[in-house]
Order: sequence, then C-alpha cells, then structure tokens
Amino acid sequence: MLSDFRKKKLLYLFNKFFDSNNSGSVDKNDFELAAEKISKQRGWKSGDAQYKETLSALLKIWEGLQSVADADKDGQVTADEWVTMWEAFAKNPSSAYDWQSQYCSFIFKLEDASGDGAIDSEEFSSVYASFGLNKDDAVSAFNKMSKGKSSVSWAEFQELWKEYFVTDDPNAPGNFIFGKSSF
Repeated sequence: MLSDFRKKKLLYLFNKFFDSNNSGSVDKNDFELAAEKISKQRGWKSGDAQYKETLSALLKIWEGLQSVADADKDGQVTADEWVTMWEAFAKNPSSAYDWQSQYCSFIFKLEDASGDGAIDSEEFSSVYASFGLNKDDAVSAFNKMSKGKSSVSWAEFQELWKEYFVTDDPNAPGNFIFGKSSF
C-alpha cells in the first residue's frame, strides 16, 4: 500500500515537473512546454539542434509514459494514473519501463551542464531554480542527496532515482533528487 509520504513525493513530481500547464493532468502539450522552458533556460532557440534534441527526447518520454500510465486511453495521464504506475514500479524497481530509464538519463544530462559525468551543487540548484524552486532549498537538497560529497556520479544518480520512488524513509538521500529538501 502506498504511504502518504510516497504519495506526497509522487504528486510533487507530477505537479511541479510534469503538469507544465497546471491542467490537473499530463498530456503531450506539457512535454512541449517543458522543452520550451528548458531551452529558454539554456538559451536555445526553436531551430537549434539542442532544442530539437530536447523536444525529441521529451516526446519519446511522453509516448512511453502515455502507453504505460494512460489507463483509460484518453490521451492524458491523471494524478491517479500517475500514482498507480509508480506504485507498480516500486514493487519491482529493477524492471523500469524504457521511458522511466530515458527520463532518468534526461534529468541527469540536464543537470550535468558541464558534461563531465557528474552533477555538482551549482549545476543541480541552477536547474531547479529555473523551475521556480528556491535555490537555497535546492542546494540543501543536493547536500542531503550527495551525503555531503561535492558531486554525484551517473551510477549514484541511478540508485538515488530508484530510491525516490520506492522509499518511505523521509531521510533517504534519494528523496532529494528533485530539488526539494523536505516533504
């Protein structure tokens, strides 16, 4: 059974990062808006290769999400469908859907602005500040996530990612992977 704590984390992710237009559900338009927002933050224009790559990656993630979570096949993923999908994931996190693995990779690459294979506090907090989170809170979240280290590698990030979706421990480092220092 899904704990209130895990449900709160899942809905935070849904509302803050997926439901870009605040409609109460997620659809293709939300991913197009996210691509625009990310590209604007990085200074990419709609014709730029980076913009096209970002949009393409996000639309593939949307297609995967929709195929798995859109239970009633109405072209939208509701908060209930979202939570149900992640609850199924928590039962077997080593069997992630392709879109979940793609999203994990996308977020890591987005945060690793330097491309050095690791995320540092500045890279991490800058991404979350661009999504409207408090930068100091994001720095605090990074410090908790990294356990005080100066960076987080791709291998570490993947484990933290899984932990976010499965743990009920409020102090687990994975809880802070999306820039929030408390729930």
